[in-house]
Amino acid sequence: QVQLAESGGGLVQVGGSLTLSCTASGEAFSLNPMGWWRQRTRDARELIAVATMNGSPNYVDSMKGRFTISREDAQNTVTLNLRIDNLQAEDTGVYYCNHWPTSKGDYWGRGTQVTVSS
Repeated sequence: QVQLAESGGGLVQVGGSLTLSCTASGEAFSLNPMGWWRQRTRDARELIAVATMNGSPNYVDSMKGRFTISREDAQNTVTLNLRIDNLQAEDTGVYYCNHWPTSKGDYWGRGTQVTVSS
């Protein structure tokens, strides 16, 4: 059974930090790289970072510097974290995790809302 759930979002002040967590169960996740995406209001979902199966991080160029992705695997379950430092207003949005790459029609979780206030 596929399970995918994000958590850890909330209301944070500018300059603060937050760690998001994702629990993903199933071979679709445990046998693939995993990524974090962000969707800001009216924008398309954008990729932030990907962790390979051995945990090596890869960041989209525009996202380098304030984001840290990490991955832990236990049996068929992946725990994927994303730490965001020095939060800015433009970080406000809904954050999602999933295997990478994704395909049209893939299941997505509900995401976790991050709101940064000034």
